[in-house]
Formats: sequence, C-alpha cells, structure tokens
Amino acid sequence: MLSVYPACFCKEGDGYSVFFPDLDWLATCGDSLEDAVAMAVDCLAGYLYDCQNSGESVPAPSKMSDIHPDEYLAELYEDSPVPEYFINLVSVDVKAYAKEHFEKSVKKTLSIPAWLNKAALEKGINFSRVLQEALMEKLNQPATRN
Repeated sequence: MLSVYPACFCKEGDGYSVFFPDLDWLATCGDSLEDAVAMAVDCLAGYLYDCQNSGESVPAPSKMSDIHPDEYLAELYEDSPVPEYFINLVSVDVKAYAKEHFEKSVKKTLSIPAWLNKAALEKGINFSRVLQEALMEKLNQPATRN
C-alpha cells in the first residue's frame, strides 16, 4: 500500500533540508535535490515502518494546500532568512521498501580459527544466529527486529 505525505524541501547551499509537517516535523537532508528526494523516501519509510512495528498510530497526511510552514521555518532558522522552499508529495510502499532495505539479509564472509569452526560444528551452532545476536548486543539493539 502506498503511503503519501507532503514534505517541505528547503534549499540549503548546495543541498536541501526536508521536513514532514504532519509527522512532527520529521527531518532529513540531501546533497542535491535527487539525493534529498531519496533521503525523504527513506526517512518516511523508516518512520512509518517503526510506527507499524511498535503499534503507534500515524496522523493522516494533510492536503498540500493546508501546509503552511512559514511560521515553523521562521522559528527554525531564527536569525537567518527563511530559505526558498517548496512543498512536494513523498510516496513510498512501506512494506516493499522494508523488505528491500530493512529486512533483507546480506551474505557476509568471515574468518575464524579452524579449531573454533570444528568445535562449533560439533555443537551444531548456527553461525548466522550467533553473529546476529552478538552484533545486536554490541549495537544495543533489541534481540529481534521485524
């Protein structure tokens, strides 16, 4: 299912900052317009994916005509002039995006001593599971992620 939210793209030097007004001004940026659009898709997908997995509700997207970021941008940029900006829709199929970017397994090659390999094989240890658990612990991540 396609999720579509309006985003505010602000010109910043050579790049762009991107804000999602409906999502508590969730933000990302990119070095070029193309990069900013890609980062906006990734940001939106990640936010919606996390909300789905944690059971959090997500506000409905506003109509583009209802987005008026001037006051927020004036506060954000304080003493600087508000940059040129435009509002554009950002869309993503969260399920498909997550399958490709968040849930896809990748193959890694690693080296361990022969004696350790033999001992682990004799115990029937699942190398992939052990590595995943160790990395999750090292990164302070939950033991299971969807």
